[in-house]
Amino acid sequence: MTQTIYGRNVVLEWLHSGLPVTLILFTGDIHGHSIQKIKNLARQKNIQIKKINRLQLAKITGTDNHQGIAAKVKTPAYVELHDILNKAKEKNEKPLIAILDGIQDPHNFGAIIRSADGAGVHGIIIPKDKSVALNPTVIKASAGAAAFVPVTMVTNIARTLDDLKKSGFWITGVDQEGDIKYTEADYNGAIALVLGSEGSGIRRLVRDKCDFLVSIPMYGKVNSLNVSVAAALLFFEVRKHKKI
Repeated sequence: MTQTIYGRNVVLEWLHSGLPVTLILFTGDIHGHSIQKIKNLARQKNIQIKKINRLQLAKITGTDNHQGIAAKVKTPAYVELHDILNKAKEKNEKPLIAILDGIQDPHNFGAIIRSADGAGVHGIIIPKDKSVALNPTVIKASAGAAAFVPVTMVTNIARTLDDLKKSGFWITGVDQEGDIKYTEADYNGAIALVLGSEGSGIRRLVRDKCDFLVSIPMYGKVNSLNVSVAAALLFFEVRKHKKI
């Protein structure tokens, strides 16, 4: 699917990813090192570059915060679960997968993808219904990391957890009612981390499928973290403990 992405870092990371770019759009009043790098890469890859004014770019991107540059790209297709497992196998690593049970805010999804890339998560699973999909807002919020983290969309999360268990995965849910502190859990082996929606958390049926529930201790007045912040903490905690 062809979509429009915008922002200097997002466009630059996309060009570095090797994913298809059909057109670069920029305004004539922008300059700087990153802009020159984008232009140079575009020329090297024989990508068309077109100058337009800021109003035109705002109309195309749907925002005034486009930083003067955008690109027409073909967004990554959803992959199959076996593609994610193969990615871990190719790296000779024990799989680490994030399962998002109904994340609906595209900015949260994008931030989770960015953290997943940084922590070396092999892929993300999302449900087909009641979940945000990969879209330009998600890609923008991921700062380009959406080009590197494979995402699979499944019809039934609970059934997928059963399949993962049969493949040797330990299913770890992140829940404030969890009786294990997230820093004290055992993350060796193949791990699937389940994170719930912004409002209601992990659904009961999905929670019941988890082997463990871990919690993040809170020391202030608010009793939970934003899901993207919680995801980042868990991803890097697993990476720290995991023997790969």
